[in-house]
Amino acid sequence: MHYRIHIFIIFVLAPFLGLGIAYAQIQPFALNITEPLSLQEGLFQEEADQIAGKMLEIKESIREVKEKTDTAHQLISMIRENAISEMLAYEQQHDRLRDLLEASSEQRHATGDMVDFVLANMLGDPVGQTFGENATIKVYSLKEAGYRGYMAKVRLHNANALKMVLAGDKLGTMGETTSAAAKRTGGVLAVNAGGFFVHEGSLLPIGITVIDGEIISFETYEPDWRFIGFNRSGHLVGGRIDTKEQLAELDVLHGCSFLPTLLKDGKKQPIPGGWANTRHPRTLIGHFVNEDLLFIVIDGRREGWSMGVTLEEAQDKLLEFKVRDAYNLDGGGSSTFYYNGKVLNRPSDGKERNVLTNIVVLP
Repeated sequence: MHYRIHIFIIFVLAPFLGLGIAYAQIQPFALNITEPLSLQEGLFQEEADQIAGKMLEIKESIREVKEKTDTAHQLISMIRENAISEMLAYEQQHDRLRDLLEASSEQRHATGDMVDFVLANMLGDPVGQTFGENATIKVYSLKEAGYRGYMAKVRLHNANALKMVLAGDKLGTMGETTSAAAKRTGGVLAVNAGGFFVHEGSLLPIGITVIDGEIISFETYEPDWRFIGFNRSGHLVGGRIDTKEQLAELDVLHGCSFLPTLLKDGKKQPIPGGWANTRHPRTLIGHFVNEDLLFIVIDGRREGWSMGVTLEEAQDKLLEFKVRDAYNLDGGGSSTFYYNGKVLNRPSDGKERNVLTNIVVLP
């Protein structure tokens, strides 16, 4: 009986004993992590090395950027310092130029007052004055200076005041009187200008003629001819011209040719032999020491009135008038002085002569 009980207990406990033995052998909850941990540590180390490498690369890039940034800052500082230096130099130069301009303006004003004072002492009060938008004009009689004729002192306010007028505004005509040219163009002052000759019933210019910047004629075979003109700023220019390139350098707007040059920079110029010590009616142009323009017409060839003036005498008188540069324009019967609606002088022909070009001043 006891034997059976023991067998029964064995059969009951046998499954549990088997499970215990199996558990002891298999150990399902025992983890062998030795190898996986080693592998994971290797992966972590590799990733750490990669991260460290990238950190070194980033650090190197940051260093390079910093060096470039420092260089850029240095360049910017140099540029800023140079800009400041240049600005200071520019301001200093600007101040010097302003001072020079102010001094020049004051000097010109003082010189202008001096010229007016000289003319008033030599010629008396102006016989006519025009205060226009384009120019201020003072007209004097030359009687007090011992000559029959007139002089205009012109201060330009802009270059539009001056105009060279071609008779009929084209070549191939019989010319036009000075008064007709002035009235046609609205001029208040006008004198005859360049030399000309007659060819097949038409007047043609000698030398070089420029109208409104266009070259109308260009002949340079006569060595004594001199060009007299005005540039686009209204300044008087003149001298010997041999090429169109020389003419272009002067930036001429209006001009014509005749001879000779009388004064240059306040000094007398040689008078050609064929023109020396001869007395004729004259038309002269120039500018005073203060840059105001000068127009003179002196009568001649009229017994009992005036026989004219020599160019040598004209040189001396111009220097007394404080003229710096002067040129002789076409004279003789062409010499005409028109002002404010009428001809003031007495042309040697007894009336105005038709001429090819006239210089007109607009008020």
